Amino acid sequence: MRILVVEDDRRLADLLRRGLIGEGYAVDITHEGQSGLELALENEYDAIILDVMLPGMNGFRICARLREEGVWTPVLMLTAKDGEYDQAEGLDIGADDYVTKPFSFVALAARIRALVRRGSPPRPTVIRLGDLEVDPATRQCRRGGREVALTAREFAVLEYLASRGGQTVSKGEVLEHVWDDRFNGDVNIVEVYISALRRKLDAPFQRSSSIRTVRGAGYRLDVGKGSPQ
Repeated sequence: MRILVVEDDRRLADLLRRGLIGEGYAVDITHEGQSGLELALENEYDAIILDVMLPGMNGFRICARLREEGVWTPVLMLTAKDGEYDQAEGLDIGADDYVTKPFSFVALAARIRALVRRGSPPRPTVIRLGDLEVDPATRQCRRGGREVALTAREFAVLEYLASRGGQTVSKGEVLEHVWDDRFNGDVNIVEVYISALRRKLDAPFQRSSSIRTVRGAGYRLDVGKGSPQ
């Protein structure tokens, strides 16, 4: 899952980036309002963390503009102000949640998980495909009731495939949603994680081909039809 953070306090932005990466998200950062708006319009994010007081264009204007353009990515607004009218303004223009600084990262991360689950389109609390369960809230994966131990990045790849409900997704789409825009490595890194997921999702459960390669198109999570080995 990919998150945009628009925050002019560079220290806070870096803390958010490190914390969210630790939660398994890909994170893009910008410190200025206009660039935040442009990134939000040009890219598909699963959530946006948006400061109110920004140089160039404040968070209220950015959120309002996104909604006017038909972008309904969940938005969590941050502010140093503790006023009910500021909160009301943010929610009235289309924000989904509101956090006042200083805040607990644990609480903010929980709010982000809730927003991502609700998302657009809405996502179920637990994604179930066949005998596979993917729980974005707890970052846990189970197959046939047994827990599958995954790294944060492996879980992020699987969560994205599961969220697409069995649709074929390209390698580029996986890269865009699971890695951030600073990634300059080989795009074949996606294949490495797909291979790791296949080993963990199939062999221990006497199954095969849970993640199918669609030649020339990408990958499809096909758990319900994974054949016994």
